[in-house]
Parts: sequence; structure tokens; C-alpha cells
Amino acid sequence: MTTSPSEHGAYDVAIIGAGVVGCAMARRFTLDGARVVVIEKARDVLDGASKANSAILHTGFDAAPGSLEQMCIAKGYAEYLEIRESLGLPLLQSGAMVLAWDADQLARLDGLIDKAHTNGVDDVAMLTRDQILTREPSLSPTLMGGFDIPREFLIDPWATAHAYVLQALANGADLRRDCEVLAGRFDGDRWLIETNRGAINARMVINCAGLYGDIIDHRLLGASTFTIKPRKGQFVVFDKPASNLLTAVILPVPTATTKGVVIFRTIFGNLAVGPTAEQQLSREDASTEAQTLQELRAKGIEMLPGLADFEVTTTYAGLRPATEHQDYQITQDRARHYVTVGGIRSTGLSAALGIAAHVANLNTGVGFCGSAISTPICPAPDRLSDYHPRDWQDTENSGHGGIICHCELVTRREIEAALNSPMPPATLQGLKRRTRVCMGRCQGFYCTGPLARITQGRLDPPIGVADG
Repeated sequence: MTTSPSEHGAYDVAIIGAGVVGCAMARRFTLDGARVVVIEKARDVLDGASKANSAILHTGFDAAPGSLEQMCIAKGYAEYLEIRESLGLPLLQSGAMVLAWDADQLARLDGLIDKAHTNGVDDVAMLTRDQILTREPSLSPTLMGGFDIPREFLIDPWATAHAYVLQALANGADLRRDCEVLAGRFDGDRWLIETNRGAINARMVINCAGLYGDIIDHRLLGASTFTIKPRKGQFVVFDKPASNLLTAVILPVPTATTKGVVIFRTIFGNLAVGPTAEQQLSREDASTEAQTLQELRAKGIEMLPGLADFEVTTTYAGLRPATEHQDYQITQDRARHYVTVGGIRSTGLSAALGIAAHVANLNTGVGFCGSAISTPICPAPDRLSDYHPRDWQDTENSGHGGIICHCELVTRREIEAALNSPMPPATLQGLKRRTRVCMGRCQGFYCTGPLARITQGRLDPPIGVADG
């Protein structure tokens, strides 16, 4: 018998972590009829591993056949295409190519194509050097060959996760930010989770804590089956005109530990090179290093010589929650109503919906407070894609209040909508992820002043510019 959610503030499901996987999990269980609470220790969602990635919707062509990762990517990819229009999410049908730059890489292409076909990505096909250069004439002629992956696409890394959690909230879920899980106990039927903001009562716990997944396991279960080994990935982002050099995503021949350095357009109109793959101990150090960035830029120019003519807009780094295992670490402790979702590395954005569906299947038959929602509310999405209609272009709905960020063409109306949304940003970084304000060529030099006035009293810490 399931306890009513009104009794002692109880929930069916407590999801720990509001990265893209936690957001997708909240959506799935809310739509399945569960009373859901999402617990996030940071002051905003997507503040951990999910805040920095390449935003490629992967087919899973190169995942280990039969692995949990491959299955979740395939399911997640299919569901994204199924729901993206209802959620207003952008899709740039760029396609991708895996390119070989030496004889050893060239020799490995046939095996990768066989793997792709085994994984059900059957439209992957070999290309000759001349075919590649005809499609992408700006590439270095030193390439030796490659193959086509026509269904690898580009998406918005932040609006996607925001849409998932906003749909969960619109349909009854709760979100508790700045709320760290400290301990918990299971009484044989329910969990009492202790946080820095009070206790939370839930029938089931789903650990989606990303970089802190093993720590949460230890705090709640007393042990973990894996250890997070943070892997840093640094990126170089070039000015928007550089995106004219390329149409497809350019992928390297992957290794056992990394997909390697990618050249890709972003949905925001830039062109980026990265990531690196650097093991480190810190779960928080996402700093960039000048020498590494110089090497990345040089690597990009080596493959795409025209990049030498373009300036760098910005650089960034992200941390991936790698473990000692190659595959995802998704385990269920049925006796204690607990699921761990760990080791979700660089493919988490593509696999998030599939991971949520997999965990929902693990819990088939579990009773929830409500019934499945057949016609869910779909909240308005962020509109950040440079390849899709933007607010500043909206001639039918005038009164956008003027453009505040001229580099990224962000209107006052977009900023105010984010500040007044059901999930308002708590920090400047959160506002950036919702609007891209301050993320363009000037990196906030011109728009920080008016932005400080618009956001006065809304962000903590406040933007450090006095009114003038």
C-alpha cells in the first residue's frame, strides 16, 4: 500500500541529482504517476557534469554491442526524436563523419562500421577521401578516409534538460535546490533522507548524483560498487563565422578510453574543438589550462586549416563521472527500494531518456500515488538555437524590450521570462544556461551593466556592477 504524499510530506520517488539524467528521470516517473522530488545540492540544476558537453545526439554506433550504454543510447535517441517537437526542442540535422588521419586509423574503420551495424545503426557507410573532401572542402587534404553517420545530430545541451525537469514540475514534481543529502535510513518500507534543509520521506530513492554518485551510495547504503574517477574534457570555442567552414560533426577514430577530439558546430552558431580526456582527483576543478588549449586549437587547425583565420570566443572544461568500469553502472537494491545510476560519461545527454526508461522498467509494478499522465502539460521551451526562430525575430509578438546581449541576441523579455519562470535561475551561470546572456564574443563586457539592473535582488551573488 502506498502512503499518500500528503502524509508527512511523503513522496513516491526521491531523485538525487539534477543533471540531465536526473531531469529525465524526474520527467519519466512523474508522467508514470509518481509523486517525485528532485534533490540537488547545487544552487541550480545542471551545475555538475551536465553543464559542459559537446551536445551531440549520438546514435551509439561505437558503443560496446549489447552493453547497457548502447541500449540506453538507442532508446534515448529514439525517444528524443519522438518527443522533441512537443517540448519545442531544436535539432540540427548535421550528420557526422569518422575520419582516419593515418594508416592505423584507416585499418580500424571496417571494424567500427561492423560495430555500428551490429548496434542497429545500419546507415553507416564507408566514404572515400574524395567523397569526404567534396562534402567538406575545408578539411585538410591529409585525411585518408572515413565513414558517414548521417543520423548523428546536434541539440541544445541545456534547454533539453530544462525541458525535462520543467515538464516534471508542471505535472506535479517538486525540486529542492541547495539541498545536500547528508544521510538516510530505510525502515523496511520507506526512506527518511536527511539533508541540510530538513528530512525528506520517500518510498524509493534513485541516485543520479553523477560526480558524487559513489559518495551518495556510501552515505545511504554504506558501500558502493564503483568509484568515481573524474575525467576532465577541455574545449575551445571559435567565433560564429567559423561555423561556415563545416557542416558535419567530425569525429576521430575512438580509443578504449575516449571518443577523442571532435570538431563540431554548436546549436548556438559557434564551432568548437574538444574535448580532451584527463584523469584527475578533483570532482570540482573544471579549470582550463593554457598549454592544453593551445594544443587543442592547433589540433583543430591541423584538421580544419581555415580555423587559423578565426579568433577564439571562449574556452571551457567539463568533468565526466567515469569509473573503473567501461559500462554504465545501473544497479537496483530491490529490498531497500534503491537504484544507483552511476558511471554515465560523455553519452549521458543522448542516453538520458533511455536511462530513465530502463530504470522505470526495473520498477515495473511499483505502486504510485497517481495514475500515468496520458496528456501531460508541455511548458514553453528556451529558444536559444541560432538555427531556429529566436525571440528577437518574433514579429508577431512584439514588445521584447530590446536586445540586452548583442553578441547572442538575447532580449530583455527572454531574461525576464527566465527570472520569473517556475524554475528561476539562482546564479548568473544558471541564467546564462537559460538565455546565453554574457556568453558571446565580449563575454559580458557590454551587457553586464544592464543585466545587473534587470537581475537586481534576483541572483546570489549579485552581478558586481553598480547601477549607473
